[in-house]
Amino acid sequence: MAHTVPDLAALVRERQPCVVLTGAGISTESGIPDFRSPGGIWAEYDPMEYATIDAFRRDPVKVWEFYALRFELLTTAEPNAGHLALAELERRGLVAAVVTQNIDGLHERAGSREVVEVHGSIRSASCLECGERVPLEEVVAALRAAPAPPCPRCGALLKPDVVMFGELLPADAIDRAIELVRGAGLLLVVGSSLEVHPVAGLPDEAVSAGVALAILNRGPTPFDRLASIRIDGAAGETLSELAEALA
Repeated sequence: MAHTVPDLAALVRERQPCVVLTGAGISTESGIPDFRSPGGIWAEYDPMEYATIDAFRRDPVKVWEFYALRFELLTTAEPNAGHLALAELERRGLVAAVVTQNIDGLHERAGSREVVEVHGSIRSASCLECGERVPLEEVVAALRAAPAPPCPRCGALLKPDVVMFGELLPADAIDRAIELVRGAGLLLVVGSSLEVHPVAGLPDEAVSAGVALAILNRGPTPFDRLASIRIDGAAGETLSELAEALA
């Protein structure tokens, strides 16, 4: 049976609080390419060369050249209808929090207040030597003058505050995400293929705790059979319709 937006709206009303988990599929509509699709970033770049902590330690300039291309796009991208709809639903008390795998900061720019970034963020870069944290604006300015930004305090090269392969996720963020999911009435997954662990374990946490699961994604996920509602569609259009249905 095909599920509809009114079905999802009814579930959101019935199973409060609603926590939303977002992946790359919500940000592609803002012009940000995803990583794992056939046309995604990893089809062009080998993640073992550009996205591991070992690659960064081995050749930070090469990794920064890769990120510099992303930064320009990420700093000019704007929140889309999906981001704005989730922020509106939070304002109305219908979404308690957004847990996101995305590093682009678009949920906050759209107006969402309770956002948990489990894969870090491009909004800053940090020094692995002395711990200094530098905001994005200063990082972008430094990249105009040098291929990799130096730490203003000690001179070592900064690292983007995104979680690279081989690094642990920020413990506070993942603990908060698990806490939110276990305490929810509904976990709504938007634009995630649910293949990257440990975040892909959140639907299991939800179902084990008796939390309803709804999935809005283009293409299948490993958790579709556990979902009360499954919609294959665009995040922006569907979430806008959801906000309208809940008005």
